Amino acid sequence: MNAVKMYTTLVCPYCVRAKALLKERGVDQIDEVRVDLDPAARQQMMEITGRRTVPQIFIGDRHVGGCDDLVDLDQKGELATLLA
Repeated sequence: MNAVKMYTTLVCPYCVRAKALLKERGVDQIDEVRVDLDPAARQQMMEITGRRTVPQIFIGDRHVGGCDDLVDLDQKGELATLLA
């Protein structure tokens, strides 16, 4: 299974939803980077993704996007392929 990295904050309902969906799909470990605790990590996230919002999700080396993007991939049946 490809590694999953997610930039998050503590009080983010979209982060919670994205983590729950990934766990439903068999992901047992998420490398979670809390940008609310580390301003440098938020800056790095913005430089890499061009986005300011969380979550920002990576599966393997691919930037998937945010929660809505993850749900969209799942509904299209593409999430399982990315995770494999």
